[in-house]
Amino acid sequence: MAALIWLVAGLLLAAAEALTGDLFLLMLAGGALATAGVSALTDFPVWADAIVFAFVSATMLVTVRPVLLRRMSSRPALAMNADALSGKHALVLEEVGEHAGQVKLDGDVWTARPLDVTEVYPPGTTVTVMKIDGATAVVWKGP
Repeated sequence: MAALIWLVAGLLLAAAEALTGDLFLLMLAGGALATAGVSALTDFPVWADAIVFAFVSATMLVTVRPVLLRRMSSRPALAMNADALSGKHALVLEEVGEHAGQVKLDGDVWTARPLDVTEVYPPGTTVTVMKIDGATAVVWKGP
């Protein structure tokens, strides 16, 4: 009977974790489920079950939770918007010089200027976008 109580407590704690997302209740749920297993296999008194619950829960809080929190919070940064365009290739539509030019980049037409202001790229040239400066693509033909 005690094993069933610990099992229900573990399931309720796991369900409550879905509302918080803090991983604290999930560690307590793990302790309750481990205690349910110990209680089902042994004939320990309730106070011994409580010690098993406290030990397993504390161990999980100290060892497992920090690892999970670190793993969940360290997502790789994804380049978004204009930052995602750096490094892409573009096709020169109008001659790109120090003060004027247009390139086709990912299906869109962008104003462009060369990275080296002394260079000029004729139409049809494939260039690499080095950065986006406002609404202007700074491009480079490369070696």
